[in-house]
Amino acid sequence: MTPIVKVYSNDEEIEVNINTLKDQQINAKDVFVLSHDPDRTERIVNHTEVSGINYNRSTVGDEVAKQGSQLREKLQALSISEEDSYEYEELMDQGKVLLIVTDSRARDVL
Repeated sequence: MTPIVKVYSNDEEIEVNINTLKDQQINAKDVFVLSHDPDRTERIVNHTEVSGINYNRSTVGDEVAKQGSQLREKLQALSISEEDSYEYEELMDQGKVLLIVTDSRARDVL
């Protein structure tokens, strides 16, 4: 199954949608939040009512190119095509945050 991917620029909107997924009994292990800014990503996850969400963590000092490559690899590991992973990585370059859900029931929510 291809995961559901939604792109956000507004942190509050993604937080509301994550909480809505929880209310719809979507398991946190099926929810992923990715961005180029690990602090922002962690802040988003911490502001939700959901524990156990997977999100990107980077070691301090990673080069942006390396980080982009790692994020593309994570996207591809979630069954997102290589071509799409480059497009999503480009959106993250522009400051966007990705919400990725591997439970098909999320289509009704997002």
